[in-house]
Amino acid sequence: MSREPDDEPPADRESPVGQPVIRGDPRVAGESAVEFDPDDPDSLAEAADTVRRFASNTVGSEDNVYMLRGAAACAALVRGTGSYKAAAERAGGEATVSFIRKWARVHDLPRSIRRHVALGEIAPTAAKHVARVSGESRFLLAWAALDHDLTVREVRSIASSVNEGMTVDEALAAEGVDLGSLSLSLPPDIYRELRRRAALDDVDPEAVVTEALEEYL
Repeated sequence: MSREPDDEPPADRESPVGQPVIRGDPRVAGESAVEFDPDDPDSLAEAADTVRRFASNTVGSEDNVYMLRGAAACAALVRGTGSYKAAAERAGGEATVSFIRKWARVHDLPRSIRRHVALGEIAPTAAKHVARVSGESRFLLAWAALDHDLTVREVRSIASSVNEGMTVDEALAAEGVDLGSLSLSLPPDIYRELRRRAALDDVDPEAVVTEALEEYL
């Protein structure tokens, strides 16, 4: 039997499902991280138990690493059972298809975004909405959330607008956010040279920074 498109497990993440790439970093978590192997029956049973407990205890949680662990368990359970529906049935309790889909997608966010979630700089509940958009839009929305202190409600609104056909630029502008605007503090000697070079070249400092970053990146 073929699966419905919505039942397809997410496939954006390149590292193995359930592997604690971020959660295993001692700078992020002070304890050993749990790894979930979707091909190991015992590990899959642990993932199901984690998802079941996670689904009943997420509201108000401030433990970002705990929430990423729950997201990893959701992703592993989806891979191990083959669909969101089967994962929800396996977990039981309050774990619905919608709940598992949302959190599995958080686990499949790029590593650079998940690190900010683990460090508490992007709220896990905001990450759920970042994960609703695809491709480069995820990065743009995540970085805008960081640089402009966007609320979860604002991130949700922007993600909805993007999914309704707006570009990220347009959706951010509708919330009063200037995409690409970033405030930086520079060492005095670098600041002095930046201003000097911009004056000599008769350009704005951002043009000098842009050129330097294009070459560096």
